[in-house]
Amino acid sequence: MKLLRVGAKGAEKPAILAQDGSIRDLSGVVADIGGEALTPAGLARIAAADIANLPQLDAAERIGPCVANVGKFICIGLNYADHAAETGSPIPDEPIIFMKATSAIIGPNDDVIIPKNAIKPDWEVELGIVIGKEARYVDEADAFDHVAGYCLVNDVSERHFQTERGGTWDKGKGSDTFGPIGPWLVTRDEVPDPQNLNMWLEVDGKRYQDGSTKTMIFGVANVVSYVSQFMSLQPGDIISTGTPPGVGMGIKPDPVWLKPGNVMRLGIDGLGEQTQNVKAYSA
Repeated sequence: MKLLRVGAKGAEKPAILAQDGSIRDLSGVVADIGGEALTPAGLARIAAADIANLPQLDAAERIGPCVANVGKFICIGLNYADHAAETGSPIPDEPIIFMKATSAIIGPNDDVIIPKNAIKPDWEVELGIVIGKEARYVDEADAFDHVAGYCLVNDVSERHFQTERGGTWDKGKGSDTFGPIGPWLVTRDEVPDPQNLNMWLEVDGKRYQDGSTKTMIFGVANVVSYVSQFMSLQPGDIISTGTPPGVGMGIKPDPVWLKPGNVMRLGIDGLGEQTQNVKAYSA
């Protein structure tokens, strides 16, 4: 199933992409796409619905973030061998965990706003894991039982904030609008091998990232298991799993940074595409 949320910010309706390409309103089936609706019981309730007879929503309406009320937005850093190489970083022995503020979350095609005092805004196409069942000290062999599905994430970053102003990476990752997710949450049954997905990102039509989840250092099952050793994972939590090479900071000899007027487009096999206009902060 491809689950999405449609409507103005703060007034999104839960929806499903039907076989004929129409968008159907799930409001009579679940309260929203998040929390209990993403548990095995919630997904079974959606799957049992008569989709063809649900109300049809306007396909021209805004698509919101594909998961509502995300509790934790967890990210894995330097999780692609080729990306680690382009940044001159050693391959980590264990997954690098950092958090992205949930207030960064926006819809897949909403504007990305460059924050005040930003110097080095950057892009990162990533595979997002959406949790569907509480995970606590989970074995890797059982990790997929806790996954509701996957989504496309743009882990927008400000490298100056992230690496040159001390402290942790979080402040370079959590600015408002730095977390576009969607367009859909694609349930796990439709993604038989999350370690074999092509992914790409363009800025103003120029292809910068063209990679595959094949080069992930720590795969989906490993990441879910690992994170669950340090914090419980709840239905609706998102883990963004890292990016392949081609980010702005890795371009030699001169890095390329986002600026107002740029247009980002990105996609992952089977998970849809995003398009964001980049704009300057305005009070």
